Amino acid sequence: MRIHNMLVVCAGIGLFLTGVWSLPGVWAEEPLTQLRLLPDEKHAQEVLKRWLLQRCQEALQRRREAFEKLESLEDCLAWAQARREFFQQSLGPWPPRTPLNPQVVGTLQGQGFRVEKVIFESHPRHYVTALLYVPTGGKGPFPGVLLPCGHSINGKAAAAYQRAAMLMARQGMVVLCYDPIGQGERYQILRQNPNEPAHPRAAQYHPRARFLSTTEHTLVGVGAILLGTNVARYRIWDGMRALDYLQSRKEVDPKRIGCTGNSGGGTLTAYLMALDQRIWAAAPACYLTDFEHLLPRLGPQDAEQNIFGQVAFGLNHADYVLMRAPRPTAILAATFDGFDIRGTWASYRQAKRFYGLLGYPERVQLVEARAPHGFSTLLRQGAVRWMLLHLKGQYKEIFDEPLTPYEDKQVQCTPEGQVMLLPAARSAFDLNWELALRLRPQRRSAWKSLSPDQRRQKVQKVLGTRPLASLPKLKAQPGKSFRWKNCQVHTWVLELEPGLPMPVLAVVPSKVRKSPVLLLHPQGKQVLEKQAALAKQLLQGGHAVLVVELPGCGETRPTRPTWASEQFGPLYHETMLLYLLGRSMVALRTEHLAAVAHWAQKHPRLSPADSQGVQLLAWQELTVPALHAAALYPGLFAQVELRQGIRSWEEVVRAPVTQNQLINTVHGALKVYDLPDLVHLAGADRVKVSQVVDVLGQPVEGEEFSSGR
Repeated sequence: MRIHNMLVVCAGIGLFLTGVWSLPGVWAEEPLTQLRLLPDEKHAQEVLKRWLLQRCQEALQRRREAFEKLESLEDCLAWAQARREFFQQSLGPWPPRTPLNPQVVGTLQGQGFRVEKVIFESHPRHYVTALLYVPTGGKGPFPGVLLPCGHSINGKAAAAYQRAAMLMARQGMVVLCYDPIGQGERYQILRQNPNEPAHPRAAQYHPRARFLSTTEHTLVGVGAILLGTNVARYRIWDGMRALDYLQSRKEVDPKRIGCTGNSGGGTLTAYLMALDQRIWAAAPACYLTDFEHLLPRLGPQDAEQNIFGQVAFGLNHADYVLMRAPRPTAILAATFDGFDIRGTWASYRQAKRFYGLLGYPERVQLVEARAPHGFSTLLRQGAVRWMLLHLKGQYKEIFDEPLTPYEDKQVQCTPEGQVMLLPAARSAFDLNWELALRLRPQRRSAWKSLSPDQRRQKVQKVLGTRPLASLPKLKAQPGKSFRWKNCQVHTWVLELEPGLPMPVLAVVPSKVRKSPVLLLHPQGKQVLEKQAALAKQLLQGGHAVLVVELPGCGETRPTRPTWASEQFGPLYHETMLLYLLGRSMVALRTEHLAAVAHWAQKHPRLSPADSQGVQLLAWQELTVPALHAAALYPGLFAQVELRQGIRSWEEVVRAPVTQNQLINTVHGALKVYDLPDLVHLAGADRVKVSQVVDVLGQPVEGEEFSSGR
């Protein structure tokens, strides 16, 4: 049955009535919503990020200690092999090599080279636009060089990439420069009408373009994470198929292949050179640094630059070089880059030592340009010299030449300037959805065969949560207590993990007769202002009302905007740091919620002696960890209501544009379960899902819940 036609509601949860009188400003009479339990507001908003950075630095220290123990050729080979296997496993298996169906749709004549405008298919009807620079002098076959683009709006048409390709072609190399997804002619999300919002720079490049590349990449990444892969898999596969095309050309010697790219193209060069052994010479530019310097300074970048669990495993930037050793590699870097030059030199030092242990120290070099981020003149020259030396055996002092790049329109490959306007074109979002459809029957069949306990074990394994007995002991530091409207107000700062505080405010009636009610809202104590009538009803009914500010909520919620916050919420950096550590925000909050519920259930001020579990009411992004907690720790929760939450993860994968859904993802979850499965596991008689929203956070009319069955 269709996903959004299923209805599983617990009717008659009398606790969560909404038809109660309004009490505007009732909480404003006393500063309950303004109470601050953490001393420094700015520090509180950074506390989760600081805690995660510390966990990352501890993991990186373990990697450094392990690296220092490498002493032999055998040690190095084992190190590289382990990281290649981890990298490949994190991305998932490659798709089948389907026909490229290449087309040369136009030709331009240059000075000593020609440019062919090419379209090929990396997946069926998933089109890649590219420029092939072919020398017109000399005798072939020539070496071939792949040039993946950085995050330029116009992709392969960017002047720096054209100049680099022209310079290499004039030196007797065939160069293929292709558009990545989200750039040039490969924007994956096009505006359907002029009234749809768009980033001004994207819309200026093409009237149908909507988002910048980093946003598009990460939107694809949100769905890919749920499927157990990464948007990097699509981007790497484009590069591998581009290599297939390059090697297929009669002008190219398939045994002499190089790769160089800048910024995001440096990322792709690093990935491709580590995984594809066809690449002999490589020169990644303005990317390689190390996580020790990158994460505290810039923070995690867009989705393809973050591989699940890589920091926890011990896969650092240097390892992209070490994985391919001893093939020739030049690290191209800029002094004033956001990708910290100190980290670049630290990675280079490791690579130099590693190559030395293998017997080829001269095969790894570093070129540093006293320049900002970009494929500047010195770096382009360095790339060309490196390719000449290691693909042609020539050492030449190559310098930049006064070459004039083509205009964007001149190098356009598609009739309307976008591949998604070609007939029956498939986007990366379509590829995500097709994978989701392939996983669905396998997931449902496997889930159906399991007992409830086996299902919980499967979910816990994917989520990475621990049983209640294995969690650290929750520490409770009491704060202010005072009388308020015939009630007692108590405050605590709870810690499940040292250095990660959770403010808790409890309003307790004069006589506690029923189980405590936990309120979870991203804005923390502000929920009392919006839900005054509900809170009053609960207090009158004899329930203690607790506002629990889970990590990243309330006082610990960042307010400082980042490049990602508009589309992916205020906790983008924190969520990606957890991802690098092999965890998720869902898992972190699920464990914290379980610990708090257990504490509240046992606390004599908050719960009667005969309490059979706490009651839980969660809003928005917190509905996902609340549902996990209810399913995995069933003895803790008597009743649960989830408001303004999404219906299923499949809907997240299906929709190209989502809002603040990265925080709801669990890597590989859709291989095992979807959110409706958890409702059944928690008990549909105990869980009510109301005020359902879509993946943009907009109300879904006429429905309470979809089970996906």
